[in-house]
Amino acid sequence: MKRTVSIPVNLPSERFLPLMSECAKIFNAHVDWALDNRTYNKNKAHKELYHLLRFQYPSVPSALVQTIRDNALEAIKATSFKRTPRKKPTSALRYDKRTMTLRGQQLTLSCIGKRVSLILDVPDYFKEIFETWDFCAATLTYSKHSKQFWVRLVFETDDPLQQEEGKVLGIDRGLYHITSTSDGQFFSGSNVRANQRRYLYNRKKLQQKGTRSAKRRLKAMSGREKRFMRDCNHCISKKLAALNGVKTFALEDLSGIRNQRRNKKVNKWISSWSFYQLEQFLTYKAEAKSKQVGYVDARYTSQKCSRCKQRHSTNRSKSRFHCKTCGFKAHADINAATNIKDDYILSATLGGSAEQGSVNNPYVSTS
Repeated sequence: MKRTVSIPVNLPSERFLPLMSECAKIFNAHVDWALDNRTYNKNKAHKELYHLLRFQYPSVPSALVQTIRDNALEAIKATSFKRTPRKKPTSALRYDKRTMTLRGQQLTLSCIGKRVSLILDVPDYFKEIFETWDFCAATLTYSKHSKQFWVRLVFETDDPLQQEEGKVLGIDRGLYHITSTSDGQFFSGSNVRANQRRYLYNRKKLQQKGTRSAKRRLKAMSGREKRFMRDCNHCISKKLAALNGVKTFALEDLSGIRNQRRNKKVNKWISSWSFYQLEQFLTYKAEAKSKQVGYVDARYTSQKCSRCKQRHSTNRSKSRFHCKTCGFKAHADINAATNIKDDYILSATLGGSAEQGSVNNPYVSTS
């Protein structure tokens, strides 16, 4: 289990900004070599480029050159030569144990010339991680907007033992209700939609105005909507992960949902829907509490009746669900969350081979 701790640091920009610029050039040189030779072999790259790059950039420490080489070739391997990874002069710079040391709260970083040493101002809620977890790597970033350096420290520890007992909780994610659970809980998205509409209206008006003061206002507004949504997702995922008696959270697999184009209004909603961020927050918060997150196919979870398991395209009307077969009535999101839970339990019981067994059964009449 890994966690990343982000801490702002005061570093001499006259030393670190030139370093980041030269490291970006070294990264791009390795990427070009890998694409030309169609290989991401680190030994071959070291033999052909190390001495040349050390001659071209003598101020960059040798250990950093090797770290950048590894980073560049891993990026090529991850993209399978389909894309060309590039770094800008202020792109993030990855450090490892060869180029960085952390003793307590004292941090040293390789740089142009001698290493830079500083004492980190660690918040209280991160001190347990610093004291009990193992430090393994870090990334140095620079914000051009605030002219601030950040160090992202990566710590790791053993995975906690999974709970042996507990129930499965189905979670349906939506636009009107951010989450709805199979036990009847709602987390409303009305405040989120209201803030999104307000920011959209303000941006349109300021962009139409186009004055210098309007541009300054747009710059000040940038990022606020993302920070608001991030805070909402943190709060919701924290409440869900803290639920007692739950062992597994079952979610829909929503990958590729943005590829489905609808009308202009719905497309705007879906493009600003941060369902994946909520999923990631819930995953690591549940992991810390010895819980897990599972996934099911998202098809037909809203059309299927959670009681008789028959499905029909007209069963759902907005937030109301009324089964045409058995007459069951419920809130549509609660019905979908219950189906997600049942599909996950069925899939787990059959060893993952249940691929919507009851959902897509071709022998069940839907008339």
